Amino acid sequence: MPFHPQGLTSLKPSGRVNPNLHALAHGGGPILTKRIPSWPYADPKDRLIVSYDEYVKTGGYVGLRKALAMKPDAVTEEVKKSVLRGRGGAGFPTGLKWTFLPKLATNDQGQEADPGQRYLAVNADESEPGTFKDRLLMDYDPHLLLEGIAIACYACRIKTAFIFIRGEYHHQAHVLEQAIAEAYQHGVFGPKGLLNGENTARGGSFSVDCHVHRGAGAYICGEETALLEGLEGKRGWPRIKPPFPAVKGLFGKPTIINNVETLAHLPSIIEFGADWFCKQGVASTLPGNNPPSFGTKLMGVSGHVARPGVYECELGIPLRVLVEELCGGIRNGKRFKGAIAGGVSMGILGPDQYDADMDFDIGRKHNVLGLGTAGPTIFDEDTDMVAVARNIARFFKHESCGQCTPCREGSGWLYQLLGRIEEGHAKTRDLDLALEIATSMGSMPGTTICGLADGNNWAVRTIMNKYWSEFEKRVQPTHVAVKMTVGASAKG
Repeated sequence: MPFHPQGLTSLKPSGRVNPNLHALAHGGGPILTKRIPSWPYADPKDRLIVSYDEYVKTGGYVGLRKALAMKPDAVTEEVKKSVLRGRGGAGFPTGLKWTFLPKLATNDQGQEADPGQRYLAVNADESEPGTFKDRLLMDYDPHLLLEGIAIACYACRIKTAFIFIRGEYHHQAHVLEQAIAEAYQHGVFGPKGLLNGENTARGGSFSVDCHVHRGAGAYICGEETALLEGLEGKRGWPRIKPPFPAVKGLFGKPTIINNVETLAHLPSIIEFGADWFCKQGVASTLPGNNPPSFGTKLMGVSGHVARPGVYECELGIPLRVLVEELCGGIRNGKRFKGAIAGGVSMGILGPDQYDADMDFDIGRKHNVLGLGTAGPTIFDEDTDMVAVARNIARFFKHESCGQCTPCREGSGWLYQLLGRIEEGHAKTRDLDLALEIATSMGSMPGTTICGLADGNNWAVRTIMNKYWSEFEKRVQPTHVAVKMTVGASAKG
C-alpha cells in the first residue's frame, strides 16, 4: 500500500501525528496497516482481504525466513531488545514473558533436549467494550497474524498454536480459517516444517500446527487463565496463580499467551530489527527505571467523534491530536467532556485530561488503571456520566463469572446502587457506599482471583470522583437530626 504523507483527512495532520514514521527507513508509513488502507494514509473504502499470494508479494513471510536463520534464543533476545509490550491490555514485555518458559538442557554437542509439548494460545477474544483493533487485522490481513504466530512458536519451541477467537466474531473466524488453509497449502504450517521444511539455525526443520478455537462469548475468557479453561472445554473460570501458564498452562503444559496485535508486530521487528522498532513511540517520562512505550499501536476510537475507526498511531500521541486531527474532532462541534482511554475497565479521563499522552505511563499520570487496549471512547458535553457509570456496572455484573464472592456480590450491589442514583431514589450516603464497595473489590485489594472486579472498581470510581457534582445532583440529601445540649442535665 503506497504511503501518502499528506493524508486523506479533512484536516492536514500536524507533525504531532506519527512524527517518526515519516523518517523511518524501509519506505516509512504505517506498519501493521500497510496492507489495510486506513486514514490518514489511504481510503478505507479500498480494503480487501489480503490473500497468501498478495501477502507474499508485499513482503510477507520475510520476517519468518529471517527468524529461521537465527537461533531461537536470538529471536527472543531481539524481541526483548525491542521492548515490545503486550497490546492486549497489561503492557507486559513480550520477550520477557517468553523467557519464563522452562529452560531446555543441551548436550555436549550443543543440541537442545526435546521441549516436549508446549502451546501458544493467541488471545483473539477482544470482548472489552470499546475495543475492535484486533478485529481489523483478522478482517483484512490474517497472514500477518499467522506469520507472527510462526515466529513466536519457533522462538519458544512450540509446536501447537490455538487462536482463541471471540464467539461473536463469525466472519473473522472464517477469514482466519481460510488463511490457515492457505498457509498449510503453501507449507507455512504442517508436518513438513515451517516454510516447507526449511532448514533452521536450530538444526533441521521445525513444524507447527495452528488451529482456530471459537469461544462462547464470555468476557471473562479475555483473562488468560479463563481463556485456557475455555480452550480445554471447561467453564471460563480464572485459575489461581501460581502456577503461571508458562510453567503449567493449557492441559498442564507450558503455555505462552499473546494478543493478536502483539504477534502482528513480530514480523517487522525481526525483519528490520529492534533498533528500528525503538525509533517509534516514546520513552517513559516517569521517574525511575520504567519500560518505554516503543512502537505503534492500533487505536480504535468510538463515541462522539466525527470519524470513528481504527488508527495506527505511535505510542505517546496526545488524545487531543488523535481526536481532532485523525477523527475530525468531536461530533457536531461540541466540547470534550471525557474519554475512556483503553476499554471500559481502565477508568475515565476527565475534562481536564484531554491532552493525555496515549502511552503506557497514562495510568500513573492521570489516575486511571492503564492504557489497556488503547480503544478510546469519547464523550461530548451532553453525556450523562451517571448513566455511563450505571451502564458499565451493568456490564460487569452480567459478565462476572461468580467464582469470587466480592466480585459476584459486589458487582450486583454496585449496579443496584447506581441504578437508584440514576433514578433519583438514592441518598447522599449511597455515594459513599458505592465508592466503598468499589474500592473493596478486585485483585489489587487482594479479594479476587482475576482483575474483572478491578475493572469494575476503576471504571465506577474514576467516573464518580471526576464527575462528583453530577452524582450529587441526582441524590436526596441525607439529614441527620442533631440535638444541642448544655451540661449533663440539659433537656432535649
